[in-house]
Amino acid sequence: MRVVITGGAGFIGSYICERLLASGHEVVCVDNFSKYGEMRRDYFELPAFSLVTGDVQDAHVMEAACEGADVIIACAAMIGGISYFHKHAYDLLATNERILATTFDTAIRLHGSGRLQKIIVLSSSMVFENTALYPTPEDEVKNSPPPSSTYGFQKLSSEFFAKGAFEQYGLPYTILRPFNCVGVGEGRARSDDDVFSGNIKLALSHVLPDLAQKIVKGQYPLHILGDGRQVRCYTHGSDIARAVDIALTHEKSVNNDFNISTCRATTVLELAEMVWRHFRNDQFEFFCDPPYQYDVQRRVPDVSKAKILLGFEAEVPLEHSVKEVCDWVRGAVAKGII
Repeated sequence: MRVVITGGAGFIGSYICERLLASGHEVVCVDNFSKYGEMRRDYFELPAFSLVTGDVQDAHVMEAACEGADVIIACAAMIGGISYFHKHAYDLLATNERILATTFDTAIRLHGSGRLQKIIVLSSSMVFENTALYPTPEDEVKNSPPPSSTYGFQKLSSEFFAKGAFEQYGLPYTILRPFNCVGVGEGRARSDDDVFSGNIKLALSHVLPDLAQKIVKGQYPLHILGDGRQVRCYTHGSDIARAVDIALTHEKSVNNDFNISTCRATTVLELAEMVWRHFRNDQFEFFCDPPYQYDVQRRVPDVSKAKILLGFEAEVPLEHSVKEVCDWVRGAVAKGII
């Protein structure tokens, strides 16, 4: 298939590109490198890969990039860590809405011409920001209070884009909600403020690599945000990419939504001690920094729907992810990347 992915050079997008290329698809990536700056990924050199450097908000860029596409994967978005939700509260809503509107406008036109089969939307676990039901099934999105953060609210909006485009124009869709992606290759965002956690500047959007870089840089005791009892399900980027690959062609993915996650729930404190043990053998010592406003206390999905309908289960154990990320962070710190 010819697959166009917006934001394909980013953190999750790069895992998706690698997976789809390995599965034999032709991949076109549209990315403006706004988050990390210009970069090169290994798969850029593969003959089945094409890079379109441009802004997804530009209709001309999208029209040219999506010519002959079978599927569009809507992955591009402004995204960052918890502090990012405050600094870019308006832009996270307005810019991401413009990105989605241009993407869907293009998809609707191409589907109407008879070539494009469907659009896949990468949503987020943040649509369940205010749920009180755990594990959280997909249908809870209809019942729980709307998200408090503009980022979570906009991700919920992305799902309504999909449903609205199908209702009015018949554009088939699949909604995938990754939960707490972990993996390697994430850099420091260019727009990040200098936010300190203890004596170490926060360098990354995701908790696992940020804990690792603090320990590598010698922080003692280790500073964590909040009391450490926040519960997450950490899902490797390769598992998320495999779910996207399945959703490309699976008939039961059409006009459906799926939580994409491991079912293993882990507290931030448990994760922090795992990272500590990777680098150190002494007593685990930590200090609790004040939490941010949008630091959701619990995210635990029901993953049975993806298993039953798509045959998908997350496979990468957390221990593997921790080792992989910690080893990568050690090298990245040594090279001055983070």
